[in-house]
Amino acid sequence: MKTTGDVSLPFVSIIMPCYNEEHYIADCLQSVSAQDYPKERIEILVADGMSHDLTREILVELSQKDPRIVVIDNPDRIQSAGMNAAISRARGDILIRMDVHADYATDFVRKCVEVLQRTGAKNVGGAARTKAKTFFQRALSAALRSPLAVGGSKYRDPDNEGWVESVFPGAFLREVFETVGMFDPRAITNEDAEINQRIHEHGGRVFLSKEIVVYYYPRDSFAGLFRQYFKYGQGRARTLVKHGKFLSIRPAIPFLMVTSGVAMAVTPTLQPLLPWTAGAYAALTGIEAIRVGQEAGLAAIPVVWAIFPVLHVSHGLGFASGLIKYIVRPDWSSPPMLPTRTATNGPAKLARPRA
Repeated sequence: MKTTGDVSLPFVSIIMPCYNEEHYIADCLQSVSAQDYPKERIEILVADGMSHDLTREILVELSQKDPRIVVIDNPDRIQSAGMNAAISRARGDILIRMDVHADYATDFVRKCVEVLQRTGAKNVGGAARTKAKTFFQRALSAALRSPLAVGGSKYRDPDNEGWVESVFPGAFLREVFETVGMFDPRAITNEDAEINQRIHEHGGRVFLSKEIVVYYYPRDSFAGLFRQYFKYGQGRARTLVKHGKFLSIRPAIPFLMVTSGVAMAVTPTLQPLLPWTAGAYAALTGIEAIRVGQEAGLAAIPVVWAIFPVLHVSHGLGFASGLIKYIVRPDWSSPPMLPTRTATNGPAKLARPRA
């Protein structure tokens, strides 16, 4: 693919939600500016959740220097609502989500476009690679490389490539939002998996590519990790209640583990099994902590060991909470649709995928 001066290349809209990101937004936008895709074929739509730090001032200053940057208000402060506001303004044939707390390879945009063209997928992305600045982040990165932490999720493994349930962060054909709808505007978490489930239900497919390289910074404390995965569990439960099914049983495994443990603890006939089950769990996670944690240093191994139950329990409790919450009070409606664009009022169309 040519990288300069080719107006036949698909026009790309970068969709970026943010809120109070004064310490990260400038570096993130710098990484977008450093992309090797033609600058004239990119627009950058930043949906700001009415930040009350210096984020807005930084965005205004950067947009004055680079007219491709357009700042859009997101008064709902929910990422999915902000992305929808940006999508509604997007002119691109391809819409790529980019998160602020991430580092992108200079060929990230170009590879997204190439993989979309080559595979015929509706959405493509890379693995969720982690990058650490602190000791805890190094330990957490090690834990997340284990199948025990993420349940064998393919998009967590940078060596995987092929058709998958979901990817990080997502590069979509425009037609996705015209046919299956935009992001669920009330989804606080799991909005990416939810829209990918709709893509599958409409006959589309999602492709994970080793060529698409992006790194993100994980949480930096046990408390932050617990809150994050509790919300993830709630989001997974919301998607299950909304759609009545999952693409696989994997998202419900932590919930099944937690409920099984509670059942053994409160049922007299099952109580003798609890010490054996807890011991087996401790042994299994301990062995795995040694296997994946030693790369981060011997001191990281006990931290990795402690991270496993935090991930499982917080996600399981969040899932249980979400089931109750959203069965009692569903909060969704039909997803907003992006109006179909006529052939004469938009940028160049995406080339047909090669056979």
